[in-house]
Formats: sequence, structure tokens, C-alpha cells
Amino acid sequence: MGYPTKVQLISRKKGKQWYVNFPNALAQAMDFVKGETVEWSILSTTCLQMKRRLRQTQRRKNLR
Repeated sequence: MGYPTKVQLISRKKGKQWYVNFPNALAQAMDFVKGETVEWSILSTTCLQMKRRLRQTQRRKNLR
């Protein structure tokens, strides 16, 4: 099952910003936390890949 999401464009004096919001069901399933950093890569003009960076708590666990 997919989750259709609209891309939003906000135009400001200093430039444009594009936003894509995550549906709550996906964010919960992925266990995202507020302020978490992710990295986007372009695989093709029809496919983006989002890569999650390790959270601070995950880094500590991996060092033990």
C-alpha cells in the first residue's frame, strides 16, 4: 500500500523552498524522532532514495 503525498512549494523573497511531508503512519513505522537528519539521493528522475543517519543514541550503542 502506498501513501500519496503532495509536494509543496513555498516562494519567498530569498528563494524557493520545497517540502515533502511524511504521512504519520510511515514516520511511526520508521520510528523517526523530531529533528532527525536524513540524506536524499537521486537514483533517477522517478526515484529518490532517503538514507537515515545514525542517531546519537545509536552511535553510542554501536561503540560498545
